[in-house]
Amino acid sequence: MMQSPLGLYLSFLKKYRGMSVPIIFSLLLEMAFCSGVPYCFSIIVDKALLGNNRHLLYLIISGLMIGVVVVAVFGMIRDRLYAQLTAGLMNDIRTEMFMHLQQMSVAFYSKNQVGDIVARFSSDLAVVENATTFAISAAVSPALDVLCSTVLLFLLDWKLALISLLVWPVVVTGPRIFAPKVVSESYKRKGEESQVLSYLQENVHAQSLIKTFGLKDYAHSEFMTRVGALRARMVRVKIFSGLVERSAYIGILFIQVGILGVGAHMVAKGMLTVGVLAAFQALFLALSYSIACVAQFVPTLVEAGGGMRRIQELLEESPGVPDTGKVPLARLSREIVFQNVSFGYTENHLNLNQASITLQKGTSVAFVGSSGSGKSTILSLVMRLYDPREGSVAIDGTDLREATQQSLREQMSYVPQESFLFDISIRENIRLGNRTATDPEIENAAKAAEIHDIIMKMPLGYDTPVGERGGKLSGGQRQRIALARAILRQPEILILDEATSALDPSTEAAINQTLERLAKGRTILSVTHRFASVVNADRIFVLDAGRVCEQGTHAELLAHRGLYRKLWDKQNGLTLENEGRHATVTPDRLQQIPIFSDLPTPLLEKAVKFMGTEQYATDRVIIQEGDIGNQMYIIVRGKVEVIRNTEGGPTRAAVLEAGDHFGEIALLRAIPRTATVRTLLPSIFLTINRSEFDFLMEQAPDLRARLEQIAEQRGVIKDADKPVVANSAPG
Repeated sequence: MMQSPLGLYLSFLKKYRGMSVPIIFSLLLEMAFCSGVPYCFSIIVDKALLGNNRHLLYLIISGLMIGVVVVAVFGMIRDRLYAQLTAGLMNDIRTEMFMHLQQMSVAFYSKNQVGDIVARFSSDLAVVENATTFAISAAVSPALDVLCSTVLLFLLDWKLALISLLVWPVVVTGPRIFAPKVVSESYKRKGEESQVLSYLQENVHAQSLIKTFGLKDYAHSEFMTRVGALRARMVRVKIFSGLVERSAYIGILFIQVGILGVGAHMVAKGMLTVGVLAAFQALFLALSYSIACVAQFVPTLVEAGGGMRRIQELLEESPGVPDTGKVPLARLSREIVFQNVSFGYTENHLNLNQASITLQKGTSVAFVGSSGSGKSTILSLVMRLYDPREGSVAIDGTDLREATQQSLREQMSYVPQESFLFDISIRENIRLGNRTATDPEIENAAKAAEIHDIIMKMPLGYDTPVGERGGKLSGGQRQRIALARAILRQPEILILDEATSALDPSTEAAINQTLERLAKGRTILSVTHRFASVVNADRIFVLDAGRVCEQGTHAELLAHRGLYRKLWDKQNGLTLENEGRHATVTPDRLQQIPIFSDLPTPLLEKAVKFMGTEQYATDRVIIQEGDIGNQMYIIVRGKVEVIRNTEGGPTRAAVLEAGDHFGEIALLRAIPRTATVRTLLPSIFLTINRSEFDFLMEQAPDLRARLEQIAEQRGVIKDADKPVVANSAPG
């Protein structure tokens, strides 16, 4: 049976039962004193003052003074204990949430917004903490005062006490009507707050896109929509919360005036003494104040219930990849086997479809294919970031689902495309590969990754802080530190996911040499879109639409003349020289582009000479939708995305990689670009502009008309608004 939010809260509170005893004792003592003071009014007025008994008066006042001291001392003890209880309780909930997040699969993080997760730790936990902090002073203590005061009221005069009981239906009715609304609206408000926070984080990370696309007004409009929804929800929460408080308060005032009138009448008739009326009125005022405190605290309590409900939802999320395996996995000794594996990140799409692969120990294996073919999915399944929908992934015959995750990951190191560094020193970032490593071992790993000398030239050496996400270091330095971290782990299996794609050519070449040296004796699994990096791999698997369509060595796959040969030819003939500062293309490779396919060899050779080299960092706009184009691009290195503006905002239309081209329409006509192209990785392009192309056409006057006709037939030019180009970006 599902636990309620209150039940979850109480389960955390059980740990502090020992601290509750002195806290409760202090509360009861304070309750008795606070209720006893107004009760003493009847004795002071009727017997001490009107009875002229000064000794009794002094005795009562002295006793009350001692009571103040005792209550104050126990109150301070209670405050200290309760502060420790509250801090400990919040820390336990926060820790439980954090540890639960560590068990969540990568799929959980891909489907949940970061802002929503963070909101559970910030605003949701904050309202629970607020309610816990003020629970004693605003709820528990007043409630005990109400109980004690009610008993004393009956001891003073049962007739007036019966009248005072009318306060209960008056006080309860309002909250019963409006509190459910507060619960509902408060819960929805939390959702609106998380939406605002998520959009804010997304906006911060997308500033380059927003600026280059001129999306400031769009971003402002989207933000105002979310903020407007939150504002409307906050108004409703405040309205219903106010009704909860106001309905109880008004009822209390009516009953209070009524009791005063009836009591005064009873005194006038001799049915009641002045002292009893004073004591009764003082007790009822205290009772009313306590009830008002509780009523005012109800919205806070309700809001905390909504926050606790969202915390409960997080804690009830089940791990997508549960660590239920019982078998400690021994070090890889034979092979990794994919047996008829099918997997998809969404229900209606398979990223891998009945893939069967055998990876031998000690070999260097590369996975290649176009974007979305399933390359990185294979690595994720080997690391058990996901589990297959069908089939199995096994190491030496043991299904990974049967093995403990710790024993699996202890023998692996992972170097992704963008290595994440924590905002700590270089030394501690490397030590994350092996928490027990000594400083000499860390330095040896850095030397193996060829970063030691660079570190030693820094003012603080290995104690240099790297900044948020490693922002104080260059891309090559971050990648080498990540590599040192992986080396320090002494992995049996080294996994490289586009590990050098974000680096400049000279740095990439240097790191590839380091990797080749370190690969000896290890099993290397790598994904890359740079085919020149896989030439020396022991085994190459070619993926297409989630299926393994070819496998073999580089030479075998070239001889097979299949998809690998096609992808190789797309990148072959494109070279980088002078450490990536100059790119070249052969005439034969240029001729593979449709618009150049009919050019005679002499013109192709001239076109090659006209080609210039351009370099762009990550997240830079190459062409802007709507601008008049005059240049064509060939991607020599890197990756770009093609984006179109639609009614729903910017939409990715395609991803292009090394060997692809875009913008050739601009060589034939001066028309607006029909899409925006932005770099996803540091990229190098070969370019030619329209004036240079026109010069070529002047030497072949009959060729231009034929090119336009062929371009229209092949879909290069359909119309000015919706051009379509195979293997290229429109416009």
